[in-house]
Amino acid sequence: MDITTILGLIIGLAALIGGFIWEGGELGGLAQIAAALIVFGGTVAAVMISFPLAKLKTIPRALKLAFTSKPHDADKLIEDIVGMSMISRRQGVLALEKSAEEHGDPFLREGIQLVVDGTEQSMVKQIMELEIDAVQNKYEGYAKIFESAGGYAPTMGIIGTVMGLIHVLGSLTEPTALGPSIALAFTATLYGVASANLIFLPIAAKIKGRGEDEAERMEMMLEGILSLQNGDHPLLVRRKLESFTADARRDLAPQAPAAGETESL
Repeated sequence: MDITTILGLIIGLAALIGGFIWEGGELGGLAQIAAALIVFGGTVAAVMISFPLAKLKTIPRALKLAFTSKPHDADKLIEDIVGMSMISRRQGVLALEKSAEEHGDPFLREGIQLVVDGTEQSMVKQIMELEIDAVQNKYEGYAKIFESAGGYAPTMGIIGTVMGLIHVLGSLTEPTALGPSIALAFTATLYGVASANLIFLPIAAKIKGRGEDEAERMEMMLEGILSLQNGDHPLLVRRKLESFTADARRDLAPQAPAAGETESL
């Protein structure tokens, strides 16, 4: 479970509701079934019209990506590839077949198998890059569904508000009911804007972030696969792969010399 997504939703809802109550509002004033029906029902309908059934079936998988986190140990992956480079330099690339079959990552397995089969490096790179592009497109497809919902929800809120105001204008003979009726009408706008900016768009951004992380991890593995095929020294392989990690990027940042130290010319 991704605790940041859950905490973000809880904090966001608490802030909105808490601020409303702080200003003297009543919690019951936010619970408007008619407004919720117009906004959320209309948003769901618009999304269904926008995407084919095959895309809509991916919504559960997309939500799973947003609310769960799949642990990836980059350090272990680097150690695995460096270990394979040692085997390759000592025994040749054919000796990697067993290591590839036993590894848990299908992308790395496929890449090593292509190397073992004697596939040209340009072809290995092309095939692997196509798979990376496919993964990125998959995640972007998941995110687009929620981005579209985030675009439709505020519009549906405005439609709900206009419908409420039409009802208000039809009841001008009762001035005492105008205030509550107008407040009720604007609840739809609140539902639309709040759901878009607190639920739909943040979920889309989280899914995109997951896709970027996965693509970066695959690019790191691709670099390792190509290094194995080149027969690079294990230390060079390690340095290449560590360049993909955040810690390595921080280590590479220029640092000011310590007190008493002088820079060599």
